[in-house]
Amino acid sequence: MDLDWRCLQSQSSLSQVGEKEVIPIDPMTALAGIQSAISMVKKAANVANDLGSLAPMIGKLFDAKSVATKAMLQAKQSGKGSNMGTALQIEMALEQARAFEEELKMLFMQTGKIDVWNKIKARQAEMDLADAKEISALKKAEKAAKQKEQEQLEIGLAIGGIFFVLFLVFVGVNELMTFCEATRRCGR
Repeated sequence: MDLDWRCLQSQSSLSQVGEKEVIPIDPMTALAGIQSAISMVKKAANVANDLGSLAPMIGKLFDAKSVATKAMLQAKQSGKGSNMGTALQIEMALEQARAFEEELKMLFMQTGKIDVWNKIKARQAEMDLADAKEISALKKAEKAAKQKEQEQLEIGLAIGGIFFVLFLVFVGVNELMTFCEATRRCGR
């Protein structure tokens, strides 16, 4: 089976160039990627001999779903477009992916591989939990870094304030000494 996955590969390569550098992609392109992937997997399912041969294509489909979800969330955060339009696009894409996931589950059931489906879902849940823990740890580290930066700023301001007050005291004492020498009346 020779299917063309360039549309999904180009989207995934556009969405993440490096680990930290993310180039935003057009949400409509990402949604088209999901639709294309679903269509290709359905066509391939009709001619495939077993579910194992569909695994790479199904994986690409869920990669496309992830890319589309991230693209839609980036579009929402950018503030461009209406909230209703963005919400509608996100929900329609996710609903289409949910419906396909149910069809995929039925395909596993029909072929007597529900145990494989259950293992896949369990592994997904484990991976989602690990991702959530990683995100939580990153947020905690970011919060700690911000707090440390804030504390350093406060310490710097306090030290600066102390030096300013000491400078004013020095200038005041110096002026007082100069006044006393000029008038010869201080403390005598």
